[in-house]
Amino acid sequence: MAVFSFPESEVDRILSWTQDRILNGPDPTHGAQSHAELEPVLGGSITEEGMGADAAFALFTETIVPSTRPFGHPTSLSFVASAPNPAALSFDAALGATGIFAGNWDGGAGAIHAENQALRWLADLAGWGDQAGGVFVAGGTLGNLSALHAARSWKDQRAPRQGRPAILCSKEAHSSIAAVARVMDVDLIEVPSDAAGRMSAEAARQAYEPRVFAIVANAGATNSGAVDDIAGLADLAEDHALWLHLDGAYGLAALADPGTRPVFDGIDRAHSFIVDPHKWLFAPYDSCALVYRNAADGANAHGQSGPYLDVVDKTHWNPSDYALHLTRRARGLPLWYALATHGTRAYGKAIAQTVATARAIADGLDAMPRVERILGPQLSVILFRPTELSDAEMDEWAEIHRRSGALLCLPTVWRGEKVFRLCIVNADTSADEVLSVLRSLSRE
Repeated sequence: MAVFSFPESEVDRILSWTQDRILNGPDPTHGAQSHAELEPVLGGSITEEGMGADAAFALFTETIVPSTRPFGHPTSLSFVASAPNPAALSFDAALGATGIFAGNWDGGAGAIHAENQALRWLADLAGWGDQAGGVFVAGGTLGNLSALHAARSWKDQRAPRQGRPAILCSKEAHSSIAAVARVMDVDLIEVPSDAAGRMSAEAARQAYEPRVFAIVANAGATNSGAVDDIAGLADLAEDHALWLHLDGAYGLAALADPGTRPVFDGIDRAHSFIVDPHKWLFAPYDSCALVYRNAADGANAHGQSGPYLDVVDKTHWNPSDYALHLTRRARGLPLWYALATHGTRAYGKAIAQTVATARAIADGLDAMPRVERILGPQLSVILFRPTELSDAEMDEWAEIHRRSGALLCLPTVWRGEKVFRLCIVNADTSADEVLSVLRSLSRE
């Protein structure tokens, strides 16, 4: 008798629940609960004898899921929410059942080849040639770390180090860049941004020091949506033999929209970029596409060797050679499946639709009394504030509408002032529905 016997009826039950979730989506009234509320229910759930499949799954559906924020809902507009489409979600469920090891070609050849089709699409959008390639990693932080490790290795091969290594970036850079600098034990030289949160090439030149080995440009800053002067920064990188990396975890998905593509002019001269499919490419968590203009630069920095690895087929594409990892699931396959199913034109239209929705919301905010639009839309991010509400009242308003499921719109800070922030990445978000909630801020 199998140690881990599991009845077919339980498999059917789980698959039935999964189907309903994919087709009907999350409940917008769900939200995080405190430890004090969860502990009496979930505490001690792992026991020597086990509680059985029915009880364990009931905990999942009745306690665990309702105690999470439903970022995939069309009214979830804080942070950079994940809005996976049904095709990607369905395929992700199938992918989990396959147990594919995608760390090397020997284990995951078919899956890796398919993932590389999605990476090729992204590289083509950037205008990169046949030498481009990369890998899907778990998230933007790991993607940035892997790219910047490759950058330092690349720079070391070209010139002796001049003092303590440093990365040049905007003050609006994502927090992961500071975390990467700590892990790599390098300095961070932060460049002031302009009124829109954009780092100019002129400001970067003034901050440049000879010990810099890489420039990190925002390709859609998380807090403001700002895109730095990529073309100007590419000039600076070429002048000083620096690596130019684009942190496009959120924003670079907009490359797929022909109308927005010019915002990223100069990307063809960058050395690497990241973009998270779980942010604005309608894929489930967790997935970050790390792409090098010259994939060999990644392999030179990350290739691993060892007695147990020497038998691996090195004549083909091994994802472990392109980032800081070894074991890996084929996390790029849900994006590949959705792209293969719907076509790339549909992706461009969906992103263009979210950009249009953001513009419509911005126009609606401008028409509201006692509401001031501060910034945007930049890509699909808007910052605004109600002029007659205190900070505490803003917090209260946000919590009321979050708990009701009407709208997840939380405050952030911009230039030292509390403001509301919207980020539209869900093609099903309705401008009219959002504005109907926001009008309560104007106290008409």
